[in-house]
Amino acid sequence: MTVHVRVLELLSAGEIEILGLLPYASNATLLTRVRKGEQEALAVYKPRRGERPLWDFPSGTLCLREAAAWVLDQSLGWGLVPPTVLREGPAGFGVMQLFVDEDVEVDVRTLLQTHPEDLKRIALFDVVINNADRKAGHLVVDTNGKLWSVDHGICFAVEPKLRTVIWAFEGERVPAALLDSLGKLVEDGKWIEELAPLLDGEEIDSLRSRIDLMLRNGCYPVPDPGGRHVPWPPW
Repeated sequence: MTVHVRVLELLSAGEIEILGLLPYASNATLLTRVRKGEQEALAVYKPRRGERPLWDFPSGTLCLREAAAWVLDQSLGWGLVPPTVLREGPAGFGVMQLFVDEDVEVDVRTLLQTHPEDLKRIALFDVVINNADRKAGHLVVDTNGKLWSVDHGICFAVEPKLRTVIWAFEGERVPAALLDSLGKLVEDGKWIEELAPLLDGEEIDSLRSRIDLMLRNGCYPVPDPGGRHVPWPPW
């Protein structure tokens, strides 16, 4: 049994103990301990009923979008998003994601020097999922030096909404290996079936269109002048 399978089983079926509320989050975000037999792990639990209503995203869908980001990341094989499941919890249905033990000594402003290839992968992932809120704080380096991408609740909109702090690669060619991953994704339609319960048909069609555009263009986008292309606050 792979590590991911064991972790997913723990997150899906383990007993949840709420430890506290994580600060500075826009929506209800709870730190929990999940136990199943001798296994246990810390996890972040975001109940659906704690989602703040947004004018441009349907109510109650943020947790589904978090899960969709995990599904797509796994289909691409990029390993950016921590293991994520949807389940019932003490505060109702929501999303449960493995907690990343962050290296607090890391300054995310240095990631372009320390993790350039990982940043290129995340930047492309954000374009594809149409991430409307890529803050610096959503880039987390764990204690083993791995860079993770978290907080994907406002992604996969039909309308262009890309807002990100990662514009260092604008106009550059996307690495061939990443484009190859997108090409293989298109050839394998299983991910579309897995996303069907999480996104509506128009959102999935738009996702496919963004992937096709990146394969044809092969370059990171350049922001249009005058628009809002960085989230606020950026951290």
